Amino acid sequence: MSLTDHLIARIRRTGPLSVADYMAECLLHPTLGYYTTRDPLGAAGDFTTAPEISQMFGELIGLSLAQSWMDQGAPAAFVLAEAGPGRGTLMADILRATRAVPGFHAGLHLHLIEASPTLRAAQADRLAGHAPEWHDSLSELPSDLPVFFVANEFFDALPIRQFIRDGAGWRERRIAQTEGALSFALTEPTPQPSLDHRLDDTKDGDLVELCPAATAISAQIAQHIAQNGGAALFIDYGDWRSLGDTLQALHAHQHVDPLTDPGNCDLTAHVDFEALVQGLPCPHTRLTPQGVFLERLGITQRAQSLASRLEGEPLNALIAAHRRLTHPAEMGTLFKVIGLYPDGQTPPPGLET
Repeated sequence: MSLTDHLIARIRRTGPLSVADYMAECLLHPTLGYYTTRDPLGAAGDFTTAPEISQMFGELIGLSLAQSWMDQGAPAAFVLAEAGPGRGTLMADILRATRAVPGFHAGLHLHLIEASPTLRAAQADRLAGHAPEWHDSLSELPSDLPVFFVANEFFDALPIRQFIRDGAGWRERRIAQTEGALSFALTEPTPQPSLDHRLDDTKDGDLVELCPAATAISAQIAQHIAQNGGAALFIDYGDWRSLGDTLQALHAHQHVDPLTDPGNCDLTAHVDFEALVQGLPCPHTRLTPQGVFLERLGITQRAQSLASRLEGEPLNALIAAHRRLTHPAEMGTLFKVIGLYPDGQTPPPGLET
């Protein structure tokens, strides 16, 4: 049975699915889900993330987290954690960049939040020697240690719900089936208390997205930092406030219809950073474009240092990687960074309050 057949059978049995339920099935179905059945990264996959573009990205993230650790008194034991670690490339670069920081490696306990068995295997290979522990959820992290946490292109893959304004109410967008094919449908308009605050800045027909899983995870991390110390970096594409349909599907690095081939395409949506940090028990930084963040951390100087030992195609590749990570026309503006840190402490380097 294909995932399309499975979804149509479920819709016929229990009715149309929310976009969130559809995304969860497409990405994480135990035997037919996108993330549970493949390695989606790189040229042979469907998309490429910043750590796969250049080692500079992970090195600078690592040094930012290490500086936060030192600013908080270099605690002797702490959790270094990543959500959605991909192949382990980002964490490998973080660990390599921080190995000369006195006491950092001796004190860290490495924890990874990963649902995909395929990617867990790749991470185990890449991070051998650092004794990583894997978890299905943040609630399994050690509860009594400071946590220095990074999530790069993690929140964008969490399931969203979509609502279209209709007077003082909202119609939820759902996935139905029409003559054996998946299709979009709308509920009748109903009040949505979680969207009351959006009645002031939207009009009839406007679409707003909610990601309950993202706000719950952000609140968990913030609570941990407020109680035990640490810092978090959230890096993703999106903006301060959700408005409009941002659900997208990628296959072989091309945009495709989100309903045409479920289970074989990556599904993501832009991150609403305002919702991510609203009402948290610890301070957050200003939302900062990725390019600005990396420039503040010294990516150009790092690129120049690497370039001094290169020529020909490797040099051209380095220049292209630097541009792709930082230029406003590439990832530099589309991707944003926001940080969490304990009350009374300084924000992670590269970010401002």
